[in-house]
Amino acid sequence: MIRKIIKISTEHKQAKYRQIIQSIINGITDGLIKKGDKIPSINEIANEYNLSRDTVMLAFNELKARGILAAVPGKGYFVDSDNVGIVKRVMVLFDELNTFKEELYNAFIDNLSDDTQVDIYFHHFDTNVFSSLIKERAGRYSAYVIMPANLSAVLPIIEILPHDKVYLLDRKINELKNYPVIYQSFDEDMYNGLSAAHPLLKKYNKVILAYPGGKEPEGFLTGFERFCADNKVNYEVYDQIKSKPIKKGEVYILPTDRMLINLVKRCWEKGLKIGEDVGVISINDSALKEVVANGISTISTDFKEMGKTLADFVENKKTGAVKNISRFTQRNSL
Repeated sequence: MIRKIIKISTEHKQAKYRQIIQSIINGITDGLIKKGDKIPSINEIANEYNLSRDTVMLAFNELKARGILAAVPGKGYFVDSDNVGIVKRVMVLFDELNTFKEELYNAFIDNLSDDTQVDIYFHHFDTNVFSSLIKERAGRYSAYVIMPANLSAVLPIIEILPHDKVYLLDRKINELKNYPVIYQSFDEDMYNGLSAAHPLLKKYNKVILAYPGGKEPEGFLTGFERFCADNKVNYEVYDQIKSKPIKKGEVYILPTDRMLINLVKRCWEKGLKIGEDVGVISINDSALKEVVANGISTISTDFKEMGKTLADFVENKKTGAVKNISRFTQRNSL
């Protein structure tokens, strides 16, 4: 049975573990083995061809990462997929789905090679979900893109993954400093964005940041307060916006689309003109903000650029830390 599936030649120039990989792929394409079939064990192949277990394990690990094989504890290895055209499988673990994350994801997909399959998951800021998703899928992918968000103590969870296959996204976290990362500098981006908007802010009496905390990066708050202190701007911080009064002569900086929608509706109800009576800056840009309320000004990282840089990291196994581009975009709301 082994020699029917696994064919290894000492005269072949290809490395032994590569011959094992190719044998199993050929077995699937030739119909010798199919999805759900058990394949010979690591020990059986090693003994039959006088190979080290590490050599066979190397082949099996790559086939697992490509999604072709799956290990069932206590039972062995089985064919998990007959899609042998997929060379790389990437696990993407985001915090949540929203418009700008979708833009990032699409840019990432568009810049990957055609032989790459991407599976996307969401942890919704829940450490238990985060841990379970990673533990259940460890060893099944050739790369892992992880957005830890504001979760704490994630290093012991991530450490079960091969270090050279992990890429972090969005936040630069000290305990994860040894991993490649494409990140936003939230404090700096907020400060620089407001600095660019400063000439427009001067006609307003007060600048208000809605900052509920929790999911929102602390850098939003520290960058905002630093800018206001340096420029002697009259300001206030709200923990939410829906129950606060909306007043003429104020600028509102809103970190979520839900807050933006609430404020736009209330301005309409009160007869307040956005861009004249009140100013609005939304965090994170999207195509929709070009048209909502005749155009909403934004401070935002470039999510398309982030996706493109991420694809470059994964495709070329790059390391290091790259700060993503952020900019202030003026529209009619300011």
